[in-house]
Amino acid sequence: MGDLAVGARSGHEGPEERPERPDDAASPADDVAGSGSESGGDSGTRERTEQDGRSGGPTAGPRKQRSFWKELPLLIGIALVLALLIKTFLVQAFSIPSDSMQNTLQQGDRVLVDKLTPWFGSEPERGEVVVFHDPDQWLAGEPTPNPNAVQKALSWIGLMPSAEEKDLIKRVIGVAGDTIECNGTGPLTVNGKALNEQAYVYAGNTPCSNDDQGGQFKVTVPKGKIWVMGDHRQNSLDSRYHQQDKYQGFVPVGNVVGRAIVIAWPPTRWDTLPVPDTFDQNLSAAAPGALGLAGAVPLVLWRRRRVTVENARVSGRGTAG
Repeated sequence: MGDLAVGARSGHEGPEERPERPDDAASPADDVAGSGSESGGDSGTRERTEQDGRSGGPTAGPRKQRSFWKELPLLIGIALVLALLIKTFLVQAFSIPSDSMQNTLQQGDRVLVDKLTPWFGSEPERGEVVVFHDPDQWLAGEPTPNPNAVQKALSWIGLMPSAEEKDLIKRVIGVAGDTIECNGTGPLTVNGKALNEQAYVYAGNTPCSNDDQGGQFKVTVPKGKIWVMGDHRQNSLDSRYHQQDKYQGFVPVGNVVGRAIVIAWPPTRWDTLPVPDTFDQNLSAAAPGALGLAGAVPLVLWRRRRVTVENARVSGRGTAG
């Protein structure tokens, strides 16, 4: 029976006709079952097709999300690398350990220092507050904190203020070529021009200290150096008091870490650190060539006038003769 059915479908001749029998007719129950089977098959096929279309293929399924705890080490690693790069090339935090920069900076303040601009050849300018490495034992005898391993690690990557205790912070008063002078109690002069320092010098201090150890001075800043002073003039062992060291009190530009640009902590002390207005005046020292030219011009004019007068006198005598 089965072979005959296959033969009939394949087109072979002569299938025997069977007489209809009542039991061959499909019963209503059979019709229902057959109809249900075909309908269920079609529906299942459509559902699988729609799912395959949404998932992109017959084997694609919903992508499993990684656990937060598995991703956490990667996130921490990226954060540490970024922090180290920022600390090395962009910005670094420093803690203020003394009162030498009052009232501009208080002990315990934390400042952010711009380390980017020096990479592009920028040098310190008058009036800026800068952090610099100790030029020649300026911090000798000062107590040295002993941070623990965690503090050292966090400081190294820039998540805490620097644990390096060989750094100082002062205000730049003079740059290469400037002549800086202090007499009596002041004012402090740069290239002969007086500085009005009331805005940043500690209240009650005089711009200059009337003492023999460094309060009175006149210096000219050599090339590649700066002259620095603290805002708390009577409580700052700055360039004035280190004129006997190997740099004569000057700080090499190469020792400068960067410019302090903002007080970041505590929040109640948040503020920027701009250059005071007194440094906006033209403090540049006249170049020797310019001074020579200024002195030569009157001399040349006087000589030309004399020659003109002499020539006129000679010409008048010739006409009379």
